[in-house]
Amino acid sequence: MQRLTDQVAIVTGGAQGVGRGIASVLADEGAFVVIADLNGTLAESTVAAFRTQGQEMWAVTTDVTDRASVEAMTAFVVAERGRIDILAANAGIYPTASVDVIDEALWDRVIDINLNGAVRVVQACLPTMVSRGYGRIVLTSSITGPVTGQAGFAHYGASKAAMLGFMRSAAVELAMSGVTINAVLPGNVQTPGFAETSEEHQRQMLLSIPMRRYADPEDVGWAVRFLASKEAGYITGQTLIVDGGQVLPEGSRGGSGSSAG
Repeated sequence: MQRLTDQVAIVTGGAQGVGRGIASVLADEGAFVVIADLNGTLAESTVAAFRTQGQEMWAVTTDVTDRASVEAMTAFVVAERGRIDILAANAGIYPTASVDVIDEALWDRVIDINLNGAVRVVQACLPTMVSRGYGRIVLTSSITGPVTGQAGFAHYGASKAAMLGFMRSAAVELAMSGVTINAVLPGNVQTPGFAETSEEHQRQMLLSIPMRRYADPEDVGWAVRFLASKEAGYITGQTLIVDGGQVLPEGSRGGSGSSAG
C-alpha cells in the first residue's frame, strides 16, 4: 500500500486506548494526525510523546456530544491544513450496567457519545471530503452488539450495532462521491480501561480468544490503516473484525466480550 504521506487524519478519542493506537499507526505511515479528544490535557501529552519520535500531530480539545465543538474542530483543521483525508471516528465509552438499572440518563449518555458523536463528526467532515471527491471514514464499532452480547453491556452493544446501520446507508449515499465509510469491530483490547476490569473478567475473556492474547491498540490501528488507504477505495459499507478469532469457536468459551477503547 502507498504510504499516507501528507494526508490529514482526524482521530476522535485519540488520546489513549484504541484511539492512541490508531493515531500511532496513521502517523507512522506518514499522515498528519489530529487527536480530537475531550481530555485536552491528555491529548496534548499524547501529542508531545509522539512528537519526540518525530511524528506530526496536533491536539484539539473536542466534545463529540457538542455539534459546535465538532464543527469548530473540523473547520480549524481545514483552515490550517486545507483538507481532511481520513476520519477515524473512535470516541466512545463503555460503562457497565445491567439491563434493570440502565436509566434514561445513562442510556442517553452512551448513545450520545458512541453513536450520535460519530454521526456528528462524520457530518462535519463530509463537506470537505465530498468537495474534493476523496475521503476515508472508519468507525470504531465492536464485536459486542453487532456480533455478540455480554452481560452489563446492553446499552453499549446497542450503540455499536446502531453505528453499522448508519454506516451502511451512508455508504450507499456516498458511493458516487469518492468517500468510503467502513467500520472496525475490535474484541478485547489491552487498554487502560480494560486493565481496570476484574482479574476474573480478564481471565474469562482471555480464555475466549483462540490466539490467547488481547489485542494491542495498534492491532486495531492497522485495520483502520487498511480501510483508510487509497487501495481500499472499492470497499465501502463493510466491517472488519479484529478479535484474535474470538467470535469463531462454538460453545460457551467463545464469542463474548467487549472492546475497551
